[in-house]
Amino acid sequence: MRDIRVFTDQPLTTGEKVTLDTIASRHLATVLRLKAGDPISLFNGQGGEFLATLNECNSKQVTASITDFTDTERESPLHIHLGIGMSRGDRMDWIIQKATEVGVTEISPLYTERTEVKLKGDRAEKKLRHWQQVSISACEQSYRNRVPVIHPPIAVNQWLSSVEAEKKLVLHHRSQHSISELGEQQTASAALLIGPEGGLSTDEIKRAEEHCFMPLALGPRVLRTETAPVVAISILQSLWGDFL
Repeated sequence: MRDIRVFTDQPLTTGEKVTLDTIASRHLATVLRLKAGDPISLFNGQGGEFLATLNECNSKQVTASITDFTDTERESPLHIHLGIGMSRGDRMDWIIQKATEVGVTEISPLYTERTEVKLKGDRAEKKLRHWQQVSISACEQSYRNRVPVIHPPIAVNQWLSSVEAEKKLVLHHRSQHSISELGEQQTASAALLIGPEGGLSTDEIKRAEEHCFMPLALGPRVLRTETAPVVAISILQSLWGDFL
């Protein structure tokens, strides 16, 4: 049986029993068809993972006994904060899922001049919870034990004024500078700004430069807004993170 990894936001302690939420219970019992006695791994985003054995497993409730703790850390030494212009449809889901898989630490959805998505009130809260669940699912799949922070959407100017990092980078396909110019000098943190469909405006690029962001191109081809984050983060991980 393959490893079954489940996130829970409750405290976990070896020797204790836990009751999983309805969503996890339904998935384990109905989709994966697990039964009492089957092993699973639990993590709560605080680091490490817990081995557990199912006591009760049905679509309404799953309980498990925690038997062991493994202090396994799979996080990159590079802290990456992605600021991404919000996109329509399922593009944001894809971006969050893949950025989580390649090791992003924080994601800030941004309102830009060309952002067509407007979220307010209950709709904004519901969308944020959905994105957080997308990231959690990606952590379960990719064996991450710490869940990236998904921030509430804010204006790009507000993000530019508040984000802190050793390296600040903005993707701009017309830039004369290549990401290969960054060099291999060790860096502990990077902020990466990427626009929505249509890219960032000239004024937004200028404001990013005023906040010490370096415009960079990924090459001669123009990448989709959902492709660019995965490529850029992977390159940063290769330079300063844990991609060998």
